Amino acid sequence: MLPRDLENARRQSRNAVAAIFRGDSQPARALFSDREDVTLGNPFGPFALGRKQLEEALERAASNYRDGEVTDVELVATYVSGDLACVVEVERGRAKVGGGQEIFPLALRATSLFRLEDGEWKLVHRHADPITTLRPASSVVSR
Repeated sequence: MLPRDLENARRQSRNAVAAIFRGDSQPARALFSDREDVTLGNPFGPFALGRKQLEEALERAASNYRDGEVTDVELVATYVSGDLACVVEVERGRAKVGGGQEIFPLALRATSLFRLEDGEWKLVHRHADPITTLRPASSVVSR
């Protein structure tokens, strides 16, 4: 069972992802630590390191989505030790992507590292990437 305050951080994270799917990066910004060692890896660019790059990367990610929502978050694993916690999840949702008008299903593999700061779990690293379908080995070209 997760500590109640870590479960609250997971809930805030879910809300932050939902906001990104609506084009709003502000809740995600608030969830991250204010310290300069924060990192973010997402499909919209290289790893971001530090608050300035983090905020730019979150804004870039949010600008790709509109009118979205999170429909499910599957908890895969949680590791807690002292003031660090790692949460591995699959996040599912739907949103309009890019300039399109059609709503697309979304599925992300996400690994989040939280650190206990002043009695509150703050996100210090997040890495999310889209889940792609498995291709049969015969469709892979060898060179």
